[in-house]
Amino acid sequence: MATFEQFTDILGRRRRFGHNLPDDRDILDKLREEHDLVKELLGKLVESENVAERLWLAQQVKAALVPHVRAEEKVVYDAVLALRDTDAMVDGHEGYLEHHHADLALKKLLSIKPATGPEFSAAAKVLKQLVEHHIDGEERNVWRDIRQHFDAEERVEMHRAFEAAKKRVRVPH
Repeated sequence: MATFEQFTDILGRRRRFGHNLPDDRDILDKLREEHDLVKELLGKLVESENVAERLWLAQQVKAALVPHVRAEEKVVYDAVLALRDTDAMVDGHEGYLEHHHADLALKKLLSIKPATGPEFSAAAKVLKQLVEHHIDGEERNVWRDIRQHFDAEERVEMHRAFEAAKKRVRVPH
């Protein structure tokens, strides 16, 4: 697996030689956009009482969340862990652990039948709470680490690496 430095070097060479690259956005702007989408989907899922809508929303959450968390781990959290700053490392490890718990909650949610029952409602609510707690902490702590240790150009490179990593993620059916 390529390191962040290798991504940066490869992308930097592509820019110098005129290759087309993804848009020049700060990784934090992209993460905010995706966080907002997942929070919106989870809010609708928790509120829905229609079985078809609940099943569709659960699949939409999965399709949005799985590539996001895998790419975020590889690009953002691994970069934060590589800083060797104790506080930043705690933030990176916390992010990995919270992603693991969200994975478990999502897997449980998707396994519950019928989707109209109280167990499904409870699982949707718990997943929503886990994800919202995670997003709040990440946007406060991990983003602080990113802003302190990576300049604007490096954050654009992180966005490019994030988009490339998301494309490699296979969402299980």
